[in-house]
Order: sequence, then C-alpha cells, then structure tokens
Amino acid sequence: MRALKFLIPLLVAIGIGWFLLRGLDRDPREIPSPLVGKPAPEVSLSVLGSDGGAPWTTASMRGQVWLLNVWGSWCAGCKVEHPLLNEFAARRLAPVVGLAWKDRPEDAKDWLERLGNPYTTTVLDQEGKAAIDWGVYGAPETFVIDKAGVVRDKFIGALTPEALSQRILPLVQRLQAQ
Repeated sequence: MRALKFLIPLLVAIGIGWFLLRGLDRDPREIPSPLVGKPAPEVSLSVLGSDGGAPWTTASMRGQVWLLNVWGSWCAGCKVEHPLLNEFAARRLAPVVGLAWKDRPEDAKDWLERLGNPYTTTVLDQEGKAAIDWGVYGAPETFVIDKAGVVRDKFIGALTPEALSQRILPLVQRLQAQ
C-alpha cells in the first residue's frame, strides 16, 4: 500500500511530463485549420478605395490560384512580411488579395502607399466578421486557394523567405499546373 502512494504520483508526473515534451516538438505556426481541404468561405467585402462600388466576393476568384493575406496597418508582423509579399507579387505567379483586418481605410491606404502594394485587390473587414469566417487567429495569416475555390494551405504568422520558397511557392506552382 505504501508503494502505491508513491507509484501513483510518479505515474501521473511521468504522464504530464510526456505530454509537455510532446508539445515542445510542435511548431506553433502549425495550428490545424478546419478550412484546409474545404471550400473557401463565401464573403462579400468592400474594396479599399472603391467608394461604394461593387463588393469583392470569394466567388470572383474562381478559376485561378490565389492567396489571401490577412493584415493590418497596426500589425508589426505584417510590416516584417510585406517586402516578401511585394517580391511575390512582382513575380506575378498568383494574385494576392489583401484583407485589411480591423483597420481604418485611411490607415490601410497610407500604409500601402508608403510600403508598396502587393495586392491585386485589398478588401476591408473593419468589424472582423469575414476573418471569423476564415478562422483567423491573428494577423498576419496567409491562405492559398486553388482554382476550384478550395483552401489548400494556411500559414500563420509573418511569412519568411524559407516559408515562401519551400512551402508557398511549390504549392502555388503545383496548383497552377493542375
């Protein structure tokens, strides 16, 4: 009975330690997205600078591989990844739609004028409702969507040169070839 008093806490401690060690092996950017492999959420959003023109819709992108980049002028990580997005856009491999999340239109416009505009279209999600539909955790986040409108990947955090060259670009090129 005395051994049991020591054995049970020891087994519990070993079990907790095992779960903690398993957690250390995981990349925090690899949060599974329920959207990957499913159709992109249908949203209708105002276009930055359109002054009440026709809204942008997810459906308008069907037939092409494209990226959705969630960003904000208030976001430090967005500023870090922005030069990479400018380089990607210059290569014209796929359109990039910018989703200005919880941002004021004048701040988003100013930011793009100062840092360059990699987006074929910038849409506004001031209340954050579309971001909820997309399952956004925080800015920046980047989604890759195929020609059929299916989400194929989600990258959480600021894009890095490695992520772009080893993950995003090969996926975009593979999807373009299909």
